Amino acid sequence: MMNRLTRFSIAVSAVATLTIATVAEARMYRYMDENGQVVISNTIPQEASKRGYDILSKNGRVIETIDPEPTDEEIAAREAQERQQAREKRQRELDRKLLERFSHPDEAVRAMHRKIRELQGLNQLKRGNISVIDNQLDNEQSRAANLERSGRDIPQATLEKIRRLESQIRDIEREINAQNADIKALQNRFEEDIERLEEITGEKRTIPLDPDEAKK
Repeated sequence: MMNRLTRFSIAVSAVATLTIATVAEARMYRYMDENGQVVISNTIPQEASKRGYDILSKNGRVIETIDPEPTDEEIAAREAQERQQAREKRQRELDRKLLERFSHPDEAVRAMHRKIRELQGLNQLKRGNISVIDNQLDNEQSRAANLERSGRDIPQATLEKIRRLESQIRDIEREINAQNADIKALQNRFEEDIERLEEITGEKRTIPLDPDEAKK
């Protein structure tokens, strides 16, 4: 019993091996050689395979078609197309988010005006702080000048206070300049959004971009 089963298994394995070998032997390749002539063979040169080829059965039926390798130009064109598609996808997502914020260009203009006025208000407070510090500085400098005129030495504490007040003014002026740059960058971003909204909604803004003009 065991011997018959073993012999049967060996026979099945042999048949399977023979079948695989027969299929492998039966496989043929059809390709174009370097002269443009069709060649059918059981092997295919590497250079010919790059041009694409057909895999044939023993009766000449096409089992599979292998496309040619893309040229450098085709690869570059495909990569450029993929980059373009990625840009378009990103733009669609940006447009979707923009329309979630504003349904009309005028809404974006009003939001820009509010933000600019808010930042300008903060700058106005800083300028008020500079005026207060300027008054303190004038007082300390006048006191120091009076001491000099009277021939007395200026106390070190007074000199340090003058330097500290001058430094505070410079710091606040730098903050104002930086905030002015932020306002300009903010306005540029909003204007880009407003222009895009006009394009994707087909609506034109009716409010001036300049907040001062909008007040008139």
